[in-house]
Amino acid sequence: MSDDLKSRIAALKAEVAELEAQLPPPVSPLAPAAFPDLPEIDGVRFASAAAGVKYKDRPDVMLAEIADGAVMAGVFTRSTTRSAPVLRCEESLAAHTEAPEKAGKFAILVNSGNANAFTGGRGFESVDALREGVAAVLGCEAERVFTSSTGVIGEPLPHSRIETALNGLVAGLDAGHTRAAAEAIMTTDTFPKGASAEVELDGVPVKIAGFAKGSGMIAPDMATMLVYIFTDVKISQPVLQRILWLENANTFNCITVDGDTSTSDTLLLAATGRADMPVIGDFSDPRVKEFRKSLQFVMRDLAQQVARDGEGASKLIEVRVTGANSGGAAHRIAMSIANSPLVKTAVAGEDPNWGRVVMAVGKSGERAERDRLTIRFGDILVAENGWVAPSYTEQAGADYMKQSEIVISVDVGLDNGSATVWTCDLTHAYIQINADYRS
Repeated sequence: MSDDLKSRIAALKAEVAELEAQLPPPVSPLAPAAFPDLPEIDGVRFASAAAGVKYKDRPDVMLAEIADGAVMAGVFTRSTTRSAPVLRCEESLAAHTEAPEKAGKFAILVNSGNANAFTGGRGFESVDALREGVAAVLGCEAERVFTSSTGVIGEPLPHSRIETALNGLVAGLDAGHTRAAAEAIMTTDTFPKGASAEVELDGVPVKIAGFAKGSGMIAPDMATMLVYIFTDVKISQPVLQRILWLENANTFNCITVDGDTSTSDTLLLAATGRADMPVIGDFSDPRVKEFRKSLQFVMRDLAQQVARDGEGASKLIEVRVTGANSGGAAHRIAMSIANSPLVKTAVAGEDPNWGRVVMAVGKSGERAERDRLTIRFGDILVAENGWVAPSYTEQAGADYMKQSEIVISVDVGLDNGSATVWTCDLTHAYIQINADYRS
């Protein structure tokens, strides 16, 4: 083969590789049939744009404008290497918590393709420049602009590209642009994630709608990937913050894809107060319970969608633990099972290897006694009293593992502590996605 031909073949291969890199990943087989029809939230508008932060010819920036009179709540990653956007968000939320009555708009600006994490002082320079830019075009205060960034860690954010897009973003603001906003914040996600609910509080309809991104580096710790939820409920900031913190513990902190907590995890909840109702100013208000139920529905739906879109996932796994010494102990046992590569690869290979579940219970560090363990795959009793159940057959277990949604139940047999978490299987595709992530 001549050198000229070799050179042409190499050039063609490079061109094909570049084209393949621009193609979106195949949609997860666990994805919902369609993005939901989210209700418009009075007082909130969205826009998206292609700023070219990393990706070519695809939206990668989202702006949300939240009208004057709203209150904001949030939780964030507890990673000790959290990003500049997260640190600035924490400062803004603290200032809002101290003076929730302060007037003015809020704004949320999110970019994908670059995490602006581990970028030193340049990271804060980028955040501050973007906050000031948004404040100028929206007419709000810079400290009321919350920014988030998601993507590659350790690379400076080319924030000037986003600044150039700000005027166009403002011109495109519309209450109905939630799907476009959800798509703009995706990285390795294979589908946009949205959920909504409506609840009547003393006869007044209240709407809740939100969207999320997340697919890899998922093991939340007091927050989640990137999630933005909006509601028109009229509520005080301290009550909203407490509700969010409590419901987060039962939803986003109960999912894992790979056991890795992001530097950028952010969950923001904005309440515009536009619903025609008396303000909920106390946590003991009976309306809190009904609002919490609906908010939890939205948050759990989004959390499970993230688990369904785990990088390379082919199966959703629900892990239920009962009979533990406490709820916290049950949660730690459940996460030990959900984060076990051996359990997750067994599910991927449709192998009912219940011994790996026993292993994961034992390594959790929580009290457990072998002869009191009961294990089920779905409704199938697999093991009890420290040994395989007499009624169990390997064929029944193998047949069950062919399903796309798997439930693993473990009763520890000690007390009444319980927990449920969600994860996905671990396939060859996860390795391929992450091995090629920066290519």
